[in-house]
Amino acid sequence: MLPERKPSPTKDDDVSLRNHDLDTTTEAATGSDSDDFRAIDPHSGVKRGLKTRHLSMMALAGIIGPGLLIGAGGALAAGGPASLLIGFAVIGLIAFSIMQSLGELTTLYPTGGAFTALSDRFVDKAFGVAVGWNYFIVWFCVLANEYNVVSSLMVFWSDKVPIWGYFLLFWFAFLGFQMLGVETFGEAEFWLALIKIVGLIAYFLFSIIYASGGVPGADAIGFRYWNDPGAFTDGFKGVASVFVFCSTFYAGVESVAVAATETKNPGYAVPLAIRQVFIRIVVVYMGSAFFFGLTCPANAQDLIGGSSRALRSPMTIAIQNAGWEGGVHLINAFIFITCLSAVNSSIYIGSRTLLYMAQDGKAPKFLGWTDKRGVPVPAIVFTNLCGALSMMNVSTGASKAYGYIVNLSGVSTFLVWGAISLTHIRFRSAWKAQGHTESELPFVSLWYPYNAYFGLFATVFLALIQGWSTFVPFDAGLFVDAYILLPLFGVIYVVYKLVFKTKLWKAHEIDLQSGRRRDLDEAKRPQSGPGGNTGSKWWTRIFKGV
Repeated sequence: MLPERKPSPTKDDDVSLRNHDLDTTTEAATGSDSDDFRAIDPHSGVKRGLKTRHLSMMALAGIIGPGLLIGAGGALAAGGPASLLIGFAVIGLIAFSIMQSLGELTTLYPTGGAFTALSDRFVDKAFGVAVGWNYFIVWFCVLANEYNVVSSLMVFWSDKVPIWGYFLLFWFAFLGFQMLGVETFGEAEFWLALIKIVGLIAYFLFSIIYASGGVPGADAIGFRYWNDPGAFTDGFKGVASVFVFCSTFYAGVESVAVAATETKNPGYAVPLAIRQVFIRIVVVYMGSAFFFGLTCPANAQDLIGGSSRALRSPMTIAIQNAGWEGGVHLINAFIFITCLSAVNSSIYIGSRTLLYMAQDGKAPKFLGWTDKRGVPVPAIVFTNLCGALSMMNVSTGASKAYGYIVNLSGVSTFLVWGAISLTHIRFRSAWKAQGHTESELPFVSLWYPYNAYFGLFATVFLALIQGWSTFVPFDAGLFVDAYILLPLFGVIYVVYKLVFKTKLWKAHEIDLQSGRRRDLDEAKRPQSGPGGNTGSKWWTRIFKGV
């Protein structure tokens, strides 16, 4: 076992901030009890301000935004309603597997860096570097998509301000809001996420009424669009193309691990949030896939209008087809609210990823600094600057720009998810090799090792086939867009390993002690919280796991 790093002595939370100027390339310390109960994390400098309800709502609806509400239109057009449903189901099954692995790791080690730092400890530091930068790529692409959508929505309402003008207005507004601190972020996300859930459920009810003929003046459509233009619009090619879209929509389910360090009670909140992801998969994603395909035809021109600077959602088209033209503004207002939440979440996750990488020596050191309130100012500014990629829609059109960026973020999501599964497998190997048992874990992943290996092989397979639709007819530009990040991951890993001579850890060498932490409100926690599911019957474990 590697020697345990001892925490440096500190007098109070402000003094502990001197850690930002020190070398933090080694793993975080286990920490004394006094460190565990500090409001400011003494190793990363962030504030432990997120409440359990904040993390739960982030897991349930935090990252729902234009990716789902608008991007689903591109997926529907590419594959049809059946392909959309299959894509959401398959990626949802993989996401559930990944979250089980992540729940076991994050509940035990709720430390800065999340799975990027754990990739260092359980695999190889070079592997952690590749994972970290790919994860950051996910979030600056998602952020660019969301800035793209929110600016396009404003142009739809009024084109008196150019699209880049709207972008600048929102850029400065979000930057200022992020500087208010994690508690303000958490509270805003809680209420915005609640609005998103209520809005989606309202649309589901509208879809049922519309399909059954309950809208005055509109015909009962039933499953008309499953017959014409059809359940599948482009056969297997269409199904394959939908996987990339769906992986982008699911990106963010793993963000609870990134937020764990800033959570007051990760030992209680993380398992609860992990289990709520199952509800998110079934209700939010599967529900959206079903009702979008039910109420919007896959051949609607507005879904794929690449020449337009505005984007259209399946929800918008369904409302128009039902005869309520004014409802378009209501749907756009709802999408606008989801954009506010999604941009906010993207900046948060991207900046924290950069912060922890910088403190681990994987990114420029200045990005690892936080102020006395625990706000990572340089990382927030840099992440927000990456959102300027959205301005490519000035020359290409919003829909085309969206499609290009989606491919990048989709492939990165597959790579990161596969890395989480591999890290979990390596952790379990070390856990067993060093004499520990499953009963010692505070959260136990369902069906290990089958679940973890399924997540690993499924993500690798999808990363390889997701660009299949670019082969016939061959499109060089789309091919590069679909596959460029696969060799990039390998290049980052190999170059870093050769330059810094990193080591692939053996099971008996892996540090299993550093990074544990007790909850701030430990004394108030219920005696029977959402902890592990060890020692129960198999059917009870399934119930507890979801």
